This record gives sequence, C-alpha cells and structure tokens, in this order.
Amino acid sequence: MAVALSLFLSLLALLATYYQAHLQRVHNGKSVKPLIQITLTDDKGLIFIHIQNNGLGPAIVERLTFIKNGQVYHDIKDSLTLNPSHYQHIVVNEAVNKVILPGTYLEVFSKQFDVATENVELDTIRNELATIKLTVEGRDIYDKKIETERDLIWFLRHL
Repeated sequence: MAVALSLFLSLLALLATYYQAHLQRVHNGKSVKPLIQITLTDDKGLIFIHIQNNGLGPAIVERLTFIKNGQVYHDIKDSLTLNPSHYQHIVVNEAVNKVILPGTYLEVFSKQFDVATENVELDTIRNELATIKLTVEGRDIYDKKIETERDLIWFLRHL
C-alpha cells in the first residue's frame, strides 16, 4: 500500500511539474508579445504614418500592403502620384524585413512642410493618403503571426 501511494504521489508531482512548465511557456510567450499600432499624424505641417510597437517584445515586419482603389501595392511610392524624392518612405517585403523593437516605430511615410506651404499642397497629399488601406504583416520571436490594418481616411477629417 505504501509503495502504491508513493508511486501515485510521484506521478502527481510529475504531472504538476509538466503543467507548471506549460504555464511558464505560455507566460513567456505573452510577456514578450509585440502590440502593433498604425499611428497617423497631421499636425503643424508634419504628415506621417508610423507602425508603432507598444508591446514588450520585438515585432518582425515582413510585408506592408497598400490597397488603393482595389489595386494592391507593396511600396507606398507605387500607390501615390507624388514624387518619391519629396517624402520619406520605407520598403518592406520578403527580401527586406524590418524589426521594430518595443517602444519604437517604423516610419512608413513622412513629409515635413514649411510653414509657408499652401493648404492646396497639404490637401493633395491628404486626399491621396486617405484613399489607401494599409496592412502590416509580420511575426513575433515565437513565430506567431501578427497582422493589423487601418484605413487612412483619417487624413480627411478636417477637409
């Protein structure tokens, strides 16, 4: 009887150890999870689109997709009629992945205007950006898929 009881307690302790290891793995995965947010700004002559990592782990961005009028583009310069040398932009695709560390961002589009810039030029950029839907695809360090999307119609809020 004593042998059976000790075997039962040993087996129970082993199961509890495996369960605790499982809980630790789940906790570790959640504690380094990236939280991706597409941030837009249009203030005092500065217009930008950032992909912000508000989580605790790094985010590996594998692809940016820009959808404009039903057409799919993987580079913002292809979806805009603006001269690409007049604004900052970044390329992300299968060959060029980007890592966003916690608390940092990836600048997808940025344009700083002079104070004397006419509103017509600003409105042109706002109208072009507003027709785009941005999708960010990537993964975390545990190879779990991350995906977020946002319509950029926000740029028309004051027009």
